[in-house]
Amino acid sequence: MLYHLFEYLERTHDIPGAGLFQYISFRAGAAILLSLFISMLIGNRIIKWLRKMQVGESVRELGLSGQKEKEGTPTMGGIIIILATVVPCLLFARLDNIYIVLMLIVTGWMAIIGFADDYIKVFRQNKKGLKGRFKIVGQVVLGLIVGLVMLMSEDVVVRVTPDVAEENGYEVIERVTAVNPRGVEREMVHVKTTLTNIPFMKRNRLDYEYFVGFLGEGATKYVWIIFLPLIILIVTAVSNAANLTDGLDGLATGISAIIGATLGIMAYVSGNTIFADYLSILYLPQSSELVIFSACFIGGCIGFLWYNSYPAKVFMGDTGSLTLGGIIATMAIVLRKELLIPILCGIFLVENLSVVIQVAYFKYTKRKYGEGRRIFRMAPLHHHYQKLGMHEAKIVTRFWIVGILLAVFTIITLKIR
Repeated sequence: MLYHLFEYLERTHDIPGAGLFQYISFRAGAAILLSLFISMLIGNRIIKWLRKMQVGESVRELGLSGQKEKEGTPTMGGIIIILATVVPCLLFARLDNIYIVLMLIVTGWMAIIGFADDYIKVFRQNKKGLKGRFKIVGQVVLGLIVGLVMLMSEDVVVRVTPDVAEENGYEVIERVTAVNPRGVEREMVHVKTTLTNIPFMKRNRLDYEYFVGFLGEGATKYVWIIFLPLIILIVTAVSNAANLTDGLDGLATGISAIIGATLGIMAYVSGNTIFADYLSILYLPQSSELVIFSACFIGGCIGFLWYNSYPAKVFMGDTGSLTLGGIIATMAIVLRKELLIPILCGIFLVENLSVVIQVAYFKYTKRKYGEGRRIFRMAPLHHHYQKLGMHEAKIVTRFWIVGILLAVFTIITLKIR
């Protein structure tokens, strides 16, 4: 909103300083500061309102240290993260950018699903919350929206050389003149394609059309058979994994901030011709605007951490955790870095796997031996360490450290091939 206002003022009135809003770095810095300010300003007020409405967490007795002390702590605090992300984004991002529009839709969509789940748990006194099938349907529909935008929108393109476009039969949307890092002008084209970056491979890219190539000539139009289910799987898996990870004070919030910062770096290099060319990754026109959204997201998470760190004054609830997962999954997809999710979201992945392994092993041993056995003392994994007697603040800090290591490794993979 402010971008468009100052662009108009600079063009028509030549106001000094208005040109600052043309710079991604300035808008990202301003966005993260405003996001922090909003979360700090409204955080206490929302917490007091939640207490007044008696929106408290009900805790099942699981034999965990410090568990009962958490009972009655306000939940649904994810509203703080959402407001602190959306408001600065509306002010500082370009609202005519397809990626920003999509991220705002994703944020709102997942927030509604999470809010409905929390509302049923708190106000209807139903601990199961929103029925699983409705939650999954909502996530599947969102994955379908994201996938269709990627496949059909003419604003979602990749820049390649004309010979690459001709060789692979890509649909050319626009021809442009670009300057390479050596200052030499060359003709480039914007194409519709399902190309994505793949780590550890020499060319650092994979086209999903490869998997339907056996269908022969014209197979391109069937790529959605592979692409859409994959996008739906990623959105559903990551949002649910973030939900599972939200079990200790500050755990999901801190990990999400780390992932958001990494995706912000990815957005910057993917939307910069020089860095994209140097790293041999796909150059995605307009994707640099996602740096602004990432800055808002980081500010929202860190601001919420002020209240959510141990001992937490508020929990994010499904309103926050499902939204965090949906945002992270979609950003990775639109930046064509979805194949890096197992590394970047390694904490989410391990937390999810620990539950799957625990349940599968329990059922297997119950059938075989007549009694269920466990691999972990408790799942998800963070509860296993609690059962071992480790303080939750130490568990969270160590998970953050591992999250930072995974984030650094994710960035390094851009050059490992």
